[in-house]
Amino acid sequence: MWAVRWLAWMGVTAAGLVLLSQPVGTQNQLAMSLAAMAAMIALWIFLDGPRSRFVFLALGSLVVLRYILWRVTDTLPSPGDPVSFGFGLLLLVGELYCVFILFVSLIINAEPLRRRPPPAAAAADLPSVDVFVPSYNEDAAILAMTLAAARQMNYPPDKLTVWLLDDGGTDQKCADPTPEKAAAARARRAELQALCADLGCRYLTRARNEHAKAGNLNNGLAHARGEIVVVLDADHVPFRSFLGETVGYFAEDPKLFLVQTPHAFLNPDPIERNLRTFERMPSENEMFYSVTQRGLDKWNGSFFCGSAALLRRTALDEAGGFSGITITEDCETAFELHSRGWTSAYVDTPLIAGLQPDTLTDFIGQRSRWCQGMFQILLLKNPVLQKGLKPIQKIAYLSSMTFWFFPVPRLIFMFAPLLHIFFDLKIFVASVDESIAYTATYIVINLMMQNYVYGKFRWPFVSELYEYVQGLYLSKAIVSVIWSPRKPTFNVTNKGATLEHDHLSSLAGPFFAVYALLATGCAVAAYRYLFEPGVTNLMLVVGLWNFFNLLTAGAALGVCAERRQLERMPSLPISRRGHLTLGGRAVDVAIERVSAEGCTVRMPAAALGAGAGHRPLPGSLAVVPVAGARAAGALPVVLGPVDRMGDEAVCRLAFGALRAQDYVALSGLMYGDAEAMRRFQMRRRRHKDLFTGTLQFVWWGLVEPIRAVRYAFAGEPIVSEAAPAEARVAPPTYDVPEPAAPEARPPLPNPAPAPIPAARAAEPARAPAEAESDWVRLMLDFENDRALAGQDRRRTGAA
Repeated sequence: MWAVRWLAWMGVTAAGLVLLSQPVGTQNQLAMSLAAMAAMIALWIFLDGPRSRFVFLALGSLVVLRYILWRVTDTLPSPGDPVSFGFGLLLLVGELYCVFILFVSLIINAEPLRRRPPPAAAAADLPSVDVFVPSYNEDAAILAMTLAAARQMNYPPDKLTVWLLDDGGTDQKCADPTPEKAAAARARRAELQALCADLGCRYLTRARNEHAKAGNLNNGLAHARGEIVVVLDADHVPFRSFLGETVGYFAEDPKLFLVQTPHAFLNPDPIERNLRTFERMPSENEMFYSVTQRGLDKWNGSFFCGSAALLRRTALDEAGGFSGITITEDCETAFELHSRGWTSAYVDTPLIAGLQPDTLTDFIGQRSRWCQGMFQILLLKNPVLQKGLKPIQKIAYLSSMTFWFFPVPRLIFMFAPLLHIFFDLKIFVASVDESIAYTATYIVINLMMQNYVYGKFRWPFVSELYEYVQGLYLSKAIVSVIWSPRKPTFNVTNKGATLEHDHLSSLAGPFFAVYALLATGCAVAAYRYLFEPGVTNLMLVVGLWNFFNLLTAGAALGVCAERRQLERMPSLPISRRGHLTLGGRAVDVAIERVSAEGCTVRMPAAALGAGAGHRPLPGSLAVVPVAGARAAGALPVVLGPVDRMGDEAVCRLAFGALRAQDYVALSGLMYGDAEAMRRFQMRRRRHKDLFTGTLQFVWWGLVEPIRAVRYAFAGEPIVSEAAPAEARVAPPTYDVPEPAAPEARPPLPNPAPAPIPAARAAEPARAPAEAESDWVRLMLDFENDRALAGQDRRRTGAA
């Protein structure tokens, strides 16, 4: 039967190619493209469903193929003009690359897989789990939150071991020839050993920093004995339900080596922050984790993403541990195990909350490492030649690796129109009518297909913006890895950078230069079209192309204009209950938003005294635990500003310099309910149609350069202006013993730049000036939290 089906598909494909190759006139081509467009719109509006989805994509693909056939056969310059022919061929290669990526993505993502929840298992049948938290230079407060939350996961305590794998306190670093560096490493080791002892975790370091993160993880494997290994980046904090939602899949499939979950983030990346889209637009990574990884999962091609994943120990042992030939040990490890016949699974539920790079410099540095690592795998372990992979798996890995070639065609498309504007090179031979019939309709239908597949997860033209912003710098990374595939080294991405005022990024120079060049191109094109004799309408078409590039470059200038960070620590909107004790009086409160340095609560206004909110007032907050979790200790808090609204009051509570046991309570408050992160993501996932998405992009392109220029010429720093859940079987719950923490232990430093110490009975009173300074900071934080909480309530009400 399968042979007959394949023969039928081959016959239909051959017939379609013959039909596509038939010559038609320009007007007929335009009519065919418009008819296909109308049919796609009708399918989208009236018959949207699994079957019509394939018809929609097939109609769009026919128009794309017709365009490519025309481009290859009719639009290249004559070889007699070698300069024009060379540049024209380069432009065509860039377009062919984009069409290749388009079709591969449609194949992979045509019918993404959504897995059902795993079956619940008795505690005696659950495998033992080792949680690896590799660390290098992260702050102790960040590690405390991750370790505390990992220890509080809903899993039998006797089967759960949490390891801190510290590469910042190795013997090599403790013996550094520089005395200051050696002392810092020894102090770090002692501090983190004490932290692990307080939280009930195990501290592990090694002799030398060899093979970067892969070497650190393999050192953990050498000491751990669990059947399942969980890998969490130091700033990826797991929600309580992480293991309950994932570990059951290993019992269903003995050949399963990986269960990967999405990376969800509490803070915006530089593009989201500087364009102010984090609260209303899906993050860049959501398209990958909510569509592409599910599409790959259908073909047993979802891969390890370095964190928020579970791996089977026996599979890792068979492959010799985590692969470390390239600097992307995650994808390389999955690549090796897939080729050995192991299977993977992807669970599209946000079960961790992490941090993204704050500055454009750190963002580009992170993406350069990803880009170089994927190219290393492509060059050193080409998936086309890899034995053991199925053809569809080879296509899947080839897609993931060749995607990172995007900087080259993106820069080709950016600068190609300037060749005609400045030098009159005709690298694209076509009339205006042909450009409309073939090129314009191809562009529109291409955008329709992308918006149809990814519309809830990616606004129109945002991909182009991300690619351009990265492309100016990643092109250098591509050249370096192609020149020397084994040369790139692993660099840790900096997180938690402080952005206290508006400023231009240190990377802004090339973006201004490109914008000026494109603006000059627009001016020259307009002048030549209006006043130069003999210039055809082709100059108008090329000028419009260049103007679109100018809009993209303008939006990128807005990305380079770094806004100050409104939140000193990322927060999460939640819905929890608690008991607040102030001055000997207790009151029930609703906790609406929480971060590592404070939370916003709502309570009856009558429960507060008349003077509350005018001076710091110490107290404690006990959180009602989620179902099945045991109660943790109360958090020491300071009551800050109070906003009275009728019978209710909204208050800001600040945490102080937290001790290790306080992070147990704080992690239970912030990461006890994974639905909080899911609700936050779902509020942003509203389909953005092509019209409104285009208007938004044009607005950025016109307005953001003005802000960037304002930042550039400012004499002083500028102050900125301020769905139902799927039915799941409830997993069993397990009590996690609360680790003891010696009171003599000094508190961990609060990760905030200027922490506000919580008032404790044993602490001396502070000077009035210091308290007043903290009070000002507390009021500023409250104003920001109140605005964010108001946005959350408005969105919830609108939904």
